Amino acid sequence: MNQIRFEEALKKLEKIVNDLEKGDLSLDEALKKYEEGLQLARICSQRLESAKKKIDILVKNKKGEFELKPFSEEDK
Repeated sequence: MNQIRFEEALKKLEKIVNDLEKGDLSLDEALKKYEEGLQLARICSQRLESAKKKIDILVKNKKGEFELKPFSEEDK
């Protein structure tokens, strides 16, 4: 499952959430979907964290010059 694309994993995760919210599943089916959802959520989280580390932000310094700066949560 680690080879799945982020968008596909997210789409599957959304479907699992919808299926669980409906409440039409047996306990065994719900547990199976829940476990799959946890795996997909971990994959999505890992991919997002990896992407965040690759992002650089172009900012102006005090001299008015542009410089590259690593992305951080505070820059949002």
